[in-house]
Amino acid sequence: MAVPSASSLFGSSRTSSAASTATELSAFASSEALDPLLQRFLEEASARLCEWLGSASKRSPLPALRLLPEAFPEPQGVGADRLLDDLQQLMDGAYQPNHPGALAHLDPPPNTASIAAELICAGLNNNLLAEELSPSLSQLERQLCSWFAARFELPDSAGGVAASGGSLSNLTALVTARHRMGLDHDPNAVILISDDAHVSLEKAARVMGLRPDGIRRVPVDSRGCMLIADLQEHLQELKQNNRPCIAVVATAGTTVRGAIDPIPALAQFCKDQGLWLHVDGAIGAVFALCPGTASLMAGLDQADSITVNPQKLLGIAKTSSLLLVREQSALQETFHTGLPYMEPAFAVAHGGELGLQGSRPAEILKLWLGLRQLGEQGINAVLEKALLRRQHLEQGLDSSVLEVTSGPLHLLACAPLGADPARCDHWTAAVRQRLLDRQIMVSRPVHQGRHRIKVVLGNPHTSNALIDQLAADLNDCSREMV
Repeated sequence: MAVPSASSLFGSSRTSSAASTATELSAFASSEALDPLLQRFLEEASARLCEWLGSASKRSPLPALRLLPEAFPEPQGVGADRLLDDLQQLMDGAYQPNHPGALAHLDPPPNTASIAAELICAGLNNNLLAEELSPSLSQLERQLCSWFAARFELPDSAGGVAASGGSLSNLTALVTARHRMGLDHDPNAVILISDDAHVSLEKAARVMGLRPDGIRRVPVDSRGCMLIADLQEHLQELKQNNRPCIAVVATAGTTVRGAIDPIPALAQFCKDQGLWLHVDGAIGAVFALCPGTASLMAGLDQADSITVNPQKLLGIAKTSSLLLVREQSALQETFHTGLPYMEPAFAVAHGGELGLQGSRPAEILKLWLGLRQLGEQGINAVLEKALLRRQHLEQGLDSSVLEVTSGPLHLLACAPLGADPARCDHWTAAVRQRLLDRQIMVSRPVHQGRHRIKVVLGNPHTSNALIDQLAADLNDCSREMV
């Protein structure tokens, strides 16, 4: 095995012509000349990735378990060929979101421009902590957050910050709400959410040091929407027990059925009560970008903060989450610490003073380039076609044998009509395996005490023919239980 030399690991001060005769890939790119070995390495890695993506339908979305390459560094570094082979092994054992039958989760195929942007992001290695470490990208993040805020019809004072996933966006929003409500040091404070709200809110309460009952779940109606009357009862109880409320969280797209809480009514309720309204729109907020679907997100413009995750439907390569706030100053007031080791920011604050994260990669690059590739027409098409696929599946399901649980978005769940929890457990496990044998991957979450088959129709490769096959299988499996 060829062992990389010291000059190979750390680059060289040789001239360009001399560098072109090198035979080993350097661990660090030359700063003086084009590195042909790095270019060849990246081209080969890209070729393998393109082959993996392009052969998705020939394999199952969920691969069989495989032996993985060595997880730890060897005593001596390995060369380019070994590195590529190691990558190939990992790719062959990876979940395949590009498969037309990948319908289990909110993980669509990657947008192709965002794949390229991920590479550039890694190569630039800029840091959104401070503007001098990412001058153009810090400005890009501000502009793109402002564009989203404007599309959501938030006021000119709005802004935001990118974050590593919706969980962090939600946590950042709730910490900001607590600060704005003057409750930084009150562990008795409470957050009100719906029964079907995301588990990340429970995590946020733990991180924030709230009491075990610092999260109060409000019942939902038959459509999965938070009940305002029950919310009022919860708030009245809190007042009677001198428990302050940090925020009410509305969910715009619940995880299992895609339900949307009554945001306009909740916004008015919070305004009347002087409460912060956070909208967890990780799943659904992107629908506000499309004129044909924006009505689904009515009331979003009244929120104090919004989590939006373009990675969940628009296919922006992970991670791509934004937290938008009605008043940009709220983020600065909450997280400003000063960065005495950095030059002053060109804008009001450095990126590292707008949220919990300090060092951050320039993930905004993926969102920017991906949206540029799609354009407004492409964004609209992705959103509208996802809804059409869900409607197509729902129309194909037999309601005489299946209980279908759905909302207005692109998610759907079902279980045998009248089946008890034990039968649902058995049925969903058998159905999931049967569908996997057909190269269709669905999930089986627990919702309201019973396992269900969940289908996410955000995959643009999924054809109506595949949906018809899925519906037929679900119907047949349900009839077999009768």
